[in-house]
Amino acid sequence: MTRRDELLTVPQVLAELGGISRRTFYRWRELGRAPICVQLPNLELRVWRSDLMTWLDSRREAA
Repeated sequence: MTRRDELLTVPQVLAELGGISRRTFYRWRELGRAPICVQLPNLELRVWRSDLMTWLDSRREAA
């Protein structure tokens, strides 16, 4: 995590991923396939932008 890193809300993450549905995102979480999330005391989820980018990079396929 860098100082310029930011916590993204679930709707922001969904938008970054091309508009996937909230249901799909939570299904990925159930399956252990979603990016690492931070659960706040009010039970809302956030994702560090750097963790989202790392997660996306890990899903690249060799061309």
